[in-house]
Amino acid sequence: MNALELMTPDPTVVAADDTISHAARLMRTMDVGMLPVVDDSEHLRIVGVLTDRDIVVRCLAEGHRIDCKVRDHMTTDPLVTVGVFTALRDIANQMERYKVRRLPVVNREMTVHGIVTQADLARQVGPDDPELIEEVLEKISTPGQLLA
Repeated sequence: MNALELMTPDPTVVAADDTISHAARLMRTMDVGMLPVVDDSEHLRIVGVLTDRDIVVRCLAEGHRIDCKVRDHMTTDPLVTVGVFTALRDIANQMERYKVRRLPVVNREMTVHGIVTQADLARQVGPDDPELIEEVLEKISTPGQLLA
């Protein structure tokens, strides 16, 4: 199984110049906790990701206004993605290493094609390989530094 088979295709995206309030409304409407940030809506080249946590910790908790730009609060380093044909084990390894629950799926040009989430793994892989799901959940949830 690979990212193409696991991912939710054609995710909602946000541009770096959009406002945080616009991004938050998109998250609420789409019921998602992460949006890929793209250079523009035509090319969809990923330049970062914005999570609900980024909005709370980097924007609101720091006293920024909700009309500030996504670019000021998005995650760019490390920008963790997987390729369309990335294998299941490699996807799990990326989630574990970087302690992320959601991974943008991109092609060679870094164009966003989908999102693979921990929930996708649980639904599609969990019935056949519950140990893998347990391992991913445990390693993502363990506080501390990124895994080597």
